[in-house]
Amino acid sequence: MTVITRFAPSPTGYLHIGGARTALFNYLFAKHHGGQFMLRIEDTDRTRSTPEAVDAILDSMKWLELDWDGETVYQFSRAERHAAVAKQLLAEGKAYHCYCSPEELEHMREHAKANNLPPRYNGLWRDRDPSEAPVGVAPVVRFKAPQDGETVIDDLVQGAVRIQNTQLDDMVLLRADGTPTYMLSVVVDDHDMNITHIIRGDDHLTNAFRQYHLYKACGWDVPAFAHIPLIHGADGAKLSKRHGALGAENYRDMGFLPEAMCNYLLRLGWSHGDDEVITRLQAIDWFNTESIGKSPARFDMAKLTNLNAHYIREADNTRLMDLCAPLIEDNLQHKLSTEHYDRILRGMDGLKQRAKTVLDLADSSLIYVRLAEHDEKALKFVTPESKALVREVITDLETAETFTEHDLDAQIRTTAERLGEKLGNLAQPLRVALTGSTISPSVFEVMAVLGKPESLARLKEFISY
Repeated sequence: MTVITRFAPSPTGYLHIGGARTALFNYLFAKHHGGQFMLRIEDTDRTRSTPEAVDAILDSMKWLELDWDGETVYQFSRAERHAAVAKQLLAEGKAYHCYCSPEELEHMREHAKANNLPPRYNGLWRDRDPSEAPVGVAPVVRFKAPQDGETVIDDLVQGAVRIQNTQLDDMVLLRADGTPTYMLSVVVDDHDMNITHIIRGDDHLTNAFRQYHLYKACGWDVPAFAHIPLIHGADGAKLSKRHGALGAENYRDMGFLPEAMCNYLLRLGWSHGDDEVITRLQAIDWFNTESIGKSPARFDMAKLTNLNAHYIREADNTRLMDLCAPLIEDNLQHKLSTEHYDRILRGMDGLKQRAKTVLDLADSSLIYVRLAEHDEKALKFVTPESKALVREVITDLETAETFTEHDLDAQIRTTAERLGEKLGNLAQPLRVALTGSTISPSVFEVMAVLGKPESLARLKEFISY
């Protein structure tokens, strides 16, 4: 059997964190088994589905590098197929027309509520003679759910889950206007797409029981279910925007790398021993449903940020430069010159050691384009004493034949010894003179990246500041 999974978002908004994790788990499970990962856009809710939301979901999936197999399936385009299945169930006596008015349905809900029962349809038209149908009323089509016994689903995460069939009502398959409902469309699409495993949030667990019987009524194999716990905030409450429940594209805009995002989402509810940093290849090799926890995972922005810092340190410098360049140009309000682009790229090794996000990296890169405006901490080093020390450094550097980081380190140490000063007493004034800030990579590295003419120009400017 070829394992085939799917991710089936509704295009009513962005791809949120929970959806991104569901997509990742389906992707990894399929790839682990050498199978296929499919994408279906469930756009049957025409009033809420938008092309912009579809584009946002596809863009986020591509950013996260969750490449799907085959063409994207759009559920709404398959409405005729869904309706045909409902009509076949009607013909086989497994579904029926229901002519209940909205008022009758409301009365049923109120009656159930008054008797402390779940609000559900009471089967009024289940066995009635069609000749009793009111004239001029368009009926819905309802599925005949089993009325006795129990349904057991052997969930790959939750284990054996049971429900008494008396708790199942006769769900609507076709609305009065003939359009199919979500519950029908999902089952037909999963069957037609040959889906073997459905991995989704445990808020869909109650749907699984209804869908199970629909599969059976159609004579189709039931896919394996794996319902994963939802994600909560760090405080244990349901995840909301205040916890970080943003769209995947928002995290990209905040400077997170896709590999960091996927690594973090993988660890939200799944584990492999004590491993925290997990590559995509490792994730595919190790992923299984047995290691998915049964308790809600907690989203922690600090952990995500720290993990992102790791991936930035490991990332290719040219890739980071290409991510930073548009941000730097927005800050400067002009295009980067080739000289400045190359200079920042030369300094990327040192810059990325301190950055936690691409935004941090772009901001710190500005030292190789212009001096930062001196803040309160930096101004403390703009003193006659500091200027005198920098003047001595200039004297020694002007005759320097090489300007490598190693040679600059040796030269400035020699200058410090000649002046009877500790190296630190020279380093911080030099840093402020070269960058305008008290925080930067090593001053020797900064000078090597800037080059001799620019370094000396900045040091002399400091003296006259």
